Amino acid sequence: MLRSETETLGQALIANSDLGARWVFGAGATAAWGQLAGGSCLGNGGGDLRGKSVLVATTDQLTAIATLVELDGVASRLVLYPPDLPVEHLAYAAKTAAADAIVSDRILAGLSLERCSLIVPGALQPSGVALDREQPWQTEWVLLTSGTTGLPKLVAHTLHSLAGAIGKSNDTEGGVTWSTFYDIRRYGGLQIFLRAALTGTSLVLSDALESTADFLERASVHRVTHISGTPTQWRRALMSPAARLITPSYVRLSGEIADQAILDQLRSFYPQARISHAFASTEAGVAFEVKDGIHGFAASIVSQTSGVEMKVENGSLRIRSDRTASRYLNHDARPLKDENGFVDTGDALELRDGRYYFAGRRDGVINVGGLKVHPEEVEEVINRHPQVRMSLVRTKKSPIMGALVVADVVLKTAQGFDARDDRSLQQDILSLCRGALSAHKVPVSITFVATLAVAETGKLIRRNA
Repeated sequence: MLRSETETLGQALIANSDLGARWVFGAGATAAWGQLAGGSCLGNGGGDLRGKSVLVATTDQLTAIATLVELDGVASRLVLYPPDLPVEHLAYAAKTAAADAIVSDRILAGLSLERCSLIVPGALQPSGVALDREQPWQTEWVLLTSGTTGLPKLVAHTLHSLAGAIGKSNDTEGGVTWSTFYDIRRYGGLQIFLRAALTGTSLVLSDALESTADFLERASVHRVTHISGTPTQWRRALMSPAARLITPSYVRLSGEIADQAILDQLRSFYPQARISHAFASTEAGVAFEVKDGIHGFAASIVSQTSGVEMKVENGSLRIRSDRTASRYLNHDARPLKDENGFVDTGDALELRDGRYYFAGRRDGVINVGGLKVHPEEVEEVINRHPQVRMSLVRTKKSPIMGALVVADVVLKTAQGFDARDDRSLQQDILSLCRGALSAHKVPVSITFVATLAVAETGKLIRRNA
């Protein structure tokens, strides 16, 4: 954990003992935390970038980590640009963040990058200079939203707000090794990178170019004990025989609603593991973790979570804490917080028998003849079916109702199931929906598909017909 609000990432690493025995394993290269704390991939220990705004747009995660460790406390601002975002948005992000330099290992030809110098990182080497960490900048860390429906928002944090949920830990005991399906340039992945760095544990990075099976095989080789991902990423992982290669002691879900089906499937796969699901967002930060193996969360969490204030207003979860972002950098963005400092997460909640359940995103509602349907609520029911691996509920235009609910479903491969008997299984799933949902929420059609489109963020891509 950070010892003060002004401590840098490099200082925190150096304060950890036994850095040479803790490693960051990438798909193509490996580095000890000690190398990262005392090395440089930019030359001159990043000194030429002191006080500058720097956009980090590397394709390789390990190179990004080396750059972040090198420049935190040196640069005035660090902008984490995920490689899955369209390169066309890079110029916009650079301008919005007033970037003085871009660190990138990819070709950026054709982009108009005013006033920005381009720095190509090299191999990690001893810095060769005494790194000046005595009077560090309190570097602003900027994360980007997905930008799938327009230009991304730039969300400003400090290292302290990003690390606010990382307290003292016993992770160093028993040979703990962390890993995550996330990219570390996204909030969920950044949390795991910082947790490993600040608690002095090893970390296995994923790679966008490798298959899920190959990643799980590498995770097995490095004996990963703690691993996180979205429910969608976990559903895809459990479809691979390689899921049996790892034996984690801790499994964490975040980023999407964790329904009971995926929690039960993970419990079945990894009976030795603690299974938890956490609520966090780029703007609101980490709010809480649910450890009881049940979807939703106890209503008492709203009022009894240390260090985080929460309330449910107009059916939406709102959060205030020192873990929340400070603002959007975009000039045209709405205020990130309300007048009382609360972040409206946009996640709709329903209270039943002393427990809150996530209904879905408020901005993702399907309007069926004036009645609202949260796609996630319907998916939760469909995913209960024993033959279903995962599902995606979307809207289909209707000249009469305006919109109708339809569902795409990926099936498990189950012994004794005849895949040709689609009609019977479709009706069985629809009967399950009719027994649990209001009539307007029941899909008008079920389509069996081999796969569902998944974004690099690990979340389902919702396209409507």
